[in-house]
Amino acid sequence: MRYRYKINGIVQGVGFRPSVYKIATNLNLKGFVLNSGDGVIIEIEGKNASKFINELKNNLPPLAKIESIEEEILPLANYKTFEIKESKNSLKTTSISPDKSICDECIKEMFDKNNRRYFYPFINCTNCGPRYTIIENIPYDRKNTSMKKFKMCEECYKEYINPLDRRYHAEPISCYNCGPKLNVLEGENFKEIPFDNEIEKIKFIANKIKEGKIVAVKGLGGFHLMCDATNKEAVLELRKRKRRPSKPFALMFKNLEQIKEYAKLTQKDEELINSYEKPIVLVKKKKELPGIADKIDRYGVFLPYTPLHLLLFEFLDFPLVATSANVSDEPIIRDSNELIEKLGSVVDYILDNNRDIINACDDSVVQAVGEDIITMRCARGYAPFSIKTKNSLNILAVGANQKNTISLSFGDKLILSPHIGDLQTLGSVEYFERTIKTFRRLYDFNEDIIICDKHPYYESTKWAFKQNKKTYQIQHHYAHALSTMFEYDLDGEYLCFIFDGTGYGDDGTIWGGEVFIADRHKYKRIHYIKPFKLIGGEKGVKNPANMAVALITDDLAKNYPNYKIAKTLKNGSFPLTSSMGRIFDIVAFLCGMIEKNEWEGLSGLLIERYYNPNIKETVELNIDKEIDFRPLLNFAAKHRGDFERVSSVFLNSIIKMIENISKIYDLPVIVGGGVFQNKTLLGIINKKLNPYFNKKIPINDGGVSVGQAAWGIWNLK
Repeated sequence: MRYRYKINGIVQGVGFRPSVYKIATNLNLKGFVLNSGDGVIIEIEGKNASKFINELKNNLPPLAKIESIEEEILPLANYKTFEIKESKNSLKTTSISPDKSICDECIKEMFDKNNRRYFYPFINCTNCGPRYTIIENIPYDRKNTSMKKFKMCEECYKEYINPLDRRYHAEPISCYNCGPKLNVLEGENFKEIPFDNEIEKIKFIANKIKEGKIVAVKGLGGFHLMCDATNKEAVLELRKRKRRPSKPFALMFKNLEQIKEYAKLTQKDEELINSYEKPIVLVKKKKELPGIADKIDRYGVFLPYTPLHLLLFEFLDFPLVATSANVSDEPIIRDSNELIEKLGSVVDYILDNNRDIINACDDSVVQAVGEDIITMRCARGYAPFSIKTKNSLNILAVGANQKNTISLSFGDKLILSPHIGDLQTLGSVEYFERTIKTFRRLYDFNEDIIICDKHPYYESTKWAFKQNKKTYQIQHHYAHALSTMFEYDLDGEYLCFIFDGTGYGDDGTIWGGEVFIADRHKYKRIHYIKPFKLIGGEKGVKNPANMAVALITDDLAKNYPNYKIAKTLKNGSFPLTSSMGRIFDIVAFLCGMIEKNEWEGLSGLLIERYYNPNIKETVELNIDKEIDFRPLLNFAAKHRGDFERVSSVFLNSIIKMIENISKIYDLPVIVGGGVFQNKTLLGIINKKLNPYFNKKIPINDGGVSVGQAAWGIWNLK
C-alpha cells in the first residue's frame, strides 16, 4: 500500500526534506517529498513503510517541529525511486521558523583555515541562520526571500541540490563568491570606506570600538548600537546621544566564561544563555559596570548569535553594549538609510550589509524563576510562535497598547507574532500595521473577525474599529488569564490574580490589581485594590509623588516637601485606578528609593533588589472585596530610608494576601500580568501555591493578543 502524509509545523527551511529523504532511502522506500503552502507532502510505499513515521519522529533535524500529521492510505503507485520534488503552492498554513543562532557545525567551519568559508560573516546551513527576517512569502524558497538577488555560485549550488548535504535547500546559502557583502560607513556624511576583504572591515569596526566609538552593527532582525561596555565614557556618551539617561543596556559577551566574570549565574541561567535561541537573559550582577544598569542588581546578558558577532569578538576581549537601534518607543531599525536619518547623530560608524531585512525582529528577553522561565519579550529565536489548536474562524487579535503583539488563529493553529512594541509613536503604529500586512500575506490570511482590547484609546483598538469587520472587545485582565489557560489548555474555573500597571476596566476606571474567578467563557471580579486617584493622569505614572503623598495619613504626609500640593490635588478630578503597578511605584517613592519612575519596571526591580528573605514581617491587609493597601503605604512612609525592611514587608504582605484569598476559594490558581515579572514575588508564590503562569507566552502585555484570540476560539463559531 501507499501512504500519503501531510505534515504541518516548522517543517520548511529546517532540513526536513533531506531528513525524510535519508530515512526513506535507508528503509528502501519509494515515493517523494515536497514542500507546499500547507506543509510537507510525503508519499511512500514499500515493505518498511509502516516504520517510516516513527523513524521520522525520532530523527527530526534540530529546528524542525511537527504540529500535525495527516495520514491517508492509497493504492500503490509503483514508484521506482524516492525523490525530493519541487515545491508547489496551495493554501498557506505551514509555520514559519524563527531565526536561529549560528550552529556548532557552522562555527567549526568558520574557524577552519582550510574551509572555503573561513571567517565568512554570513555562514549558515539548514540548522541555523535567518528565516523569518528574510522571508517575503511561503513556501520558504530562495525566490521568496531577500536572498533571491544573490545568484549561487557553482560550489554553493552543488551543496544546495545535494539531499545528503547539510546545506540542501538552505535558502540563505552563500559564500565569499556569491553572497552578501559587508560595508563600512563613516559619519558625518556616512560615506563608504573601501577595504580589500570582509575581515578587514570587521577588524576596523572592532578597533573603533576599542577607541571608544559608538557603532551600529546590522544583525539578523535589525541594527544594534554597540560600544565598549567597560568604557564608562563611551557608555555615558551613548546615553547622552540616544537621550536614554538611565534605562539599562543589554550586554553581549564573547562567551559564558566572560559572563561569569560579571554575573552570578544559576544552572538554569546558563541553560538559557547557551540555548539555541540565544535570548537576552536577566541575571544577577556580580561586578559593577558603571552606566550599564545603575541602581538595580540585574544585567541583561546574551551571547553572539550570528557569524558576524562571533568574528567581532575575535578582535575584542571585553563585553559590548548591544542595545536595539531605535528611537525611543519605536521599533528596531532594519535599514541603514533609516538609521542615518533617525540615529545619524548617535553613531560614529555603521557596519552594514546588503542582505535586506524583510521583517524586523528584536532580541528576545527571558528570565529564570527557579527551574521555570518567563518570557518578557517573545521575538528573535522564538517568534513567530505557533501553538496547535482547533478553530472554525479566521481570527485576528490585535493585543494591547504596550508590548504589543498580534495573534492569528486559523485552521489548527494560533500564531503569535514577534514583539512589536509600545504603540505610542507614528513609527510604532506603522510597524504594527506592517506586521499585520506581513502575516496576512504570508498565510493568505483574511480575518473573519477582529478581537481587541476594551480601552477606547489604544491604537490597536482604534485600528480594529476602522476595518469594517466584525469586532469584539475583551477586557484586558481577562485576556491575561485566558492566555495562561490557552498555554496549558485549561478548562473549568480558576482563581486568577492579575496584577499590572494599566488596563481598562468594565466600570470605565483603570484596573490593575484584580482577582477574578474565570473560565474560558466568563469572569467575575471578586477582589481588587481599593481604587485611588491617579493624580496627574498619565504623567502620574512617571511622577508618583503627589499620588503617593495624597494616600498616606497627614502626620506622615507632612514629612514630604510636596505635602501641600498633594493635599490640594487630592480633591481634584483625576481618573481612578486599582493598579498594583502604581502601588509598587508609590511604595518605592514613599520609602525614598525613587523620586520619579525613570523607566518602566524600575520600582519593581529596586524592591526586588532590597528584598531580604530573612525578614518575615508582614502588614496584615483586610480581605474585603476592596483591598485597602493604605496600611502598607503608611508603613513605607514611616520607615522611609530603610529600603530592605520596606521591600521585604511589602512583598511579604502581597504574598500573604494572595495566600489568604486562595484559602477562601477551593480553586486552582493563575497569576499573570507585568507585576509577576518580579522574580522574587513569582518565585515565592510558585513555591507556596504552585500556580499556572505564562512561560512561553509573555507574562506581560505581550501575551494579551493570545488571550484575545483564545476567547474567540472558545466562544465563536
